[in-house]
Amino acid sequence: MQRILVVKTSSMGDVIHALPALTDAGRMLNPIQFDWVVEENFKEIPMWHPLVERIIPVALRRWRKAPFAAATRQEWKQFRQALRLQHYDYVIDAQGLVKSAIVTRLADGERCGYDWQSAREPLASCLYQRRIRVSKQQHAVTRVRELFARVLGYELPTDLPDYGIANPIALDPSQKPIILFIHGTTWASKLWPQAYWIALAQLANQQGYQVQLPWGNSVEQQRATEIASQCEDAVILPRLNLSELRDKLLSVKAAVAVDTGLGHMAAALAVPTLSLYGPTDPQKVGTLGKAQQQLAMSFGCVPCRQTTCHYQSDATISPACYQDKPPLIVWEKLREML
Repeated sequence: MQRILVVKTSSMGDVIHALPALTDAGRMLNPIQFDWVVEENFKEIPMWHPLVERIIPVALRRWRKAPFAAATRQEWKQFRQALRLQHYDYVIDAQGLVKSAIVTRLADGERCGYDWQSAREPLASCLYQRRIRVSKQQHAVTRVRELFARVLGYELPTDLPDYGIANPIALDPSQKPIILFIHGTTWASKLWPQAYWIALAQLANQQGYQVQLPWGNSVEQQRATEIASQCEDAVILPRLNLSELRDKLLSVKAAVAVDTGLGHMAAALAVPTLSLYGPTDPQKVGTLGKAQQQLAMSFGCVPCRQTTCHYQSDATISPACYQDKPPLIVWEKLREML
């Protein structure tokens, strides 16, 4: 049986993007088994895939805050020891960054990754033994699937990605159907205006849907509170871990999301999801999978790929690019999916 080490440390969306490649490999090369190096905050996600046997958590984000602390040095030593416990047929860096390439270099196995022209950080390719050229003009999920196919020697599948983690549950027909609003994200420019969320929630309530609002920090909690306060039937969820969020997603009728990792989780779980894109390009980083729809803004400056909106406008809506997709248009698109 082949044993492969996957290096894909973060972020949530990036980790989820790598899952279909494992499903492809399992179908083409059974038996095969994977271990996975991933940031400690996302270690639950790879374990949901049936072909992942062992997680090796890494804390690069935390360690770099205190690189010379005794605790950091001790944890780094333990991580390196864990990384060397197993010999691998292949060590595949699916991240393409210098930090992930360094981790790949420490493992025991043939080191594989993107070549100079394909890696997100070209210098990373210098640390691989096999360098694979994969076009950047593809969706991120397809890039990882192609990387694995080229390394492991099978034909790249052309079907929709199967993330290998969807486990649908039967919804209770006696309960009011739920629409989950995935409103939080890291970039200010990706945030759909709060007034729009309120208006969309009111439209959903009028049609008999309950709105539920997850949150992950105090800012998101405050936004959820303000949305719910102006709606007839909106529930603010308690703070949930990743596994609890997965279970919640599997219990809803549909989701509306901005460009964020939880939206990609919804796609991986085949939850009908309408995702809203302003500064980013859904053709390369959008949700991909069964029952997924993307609504990209058609404003003149998109995709700007800027974390903050700098567009000068007299309009009251910010970020400005969301002006052309107000709540009624989003609701009509969502209703088609429902």
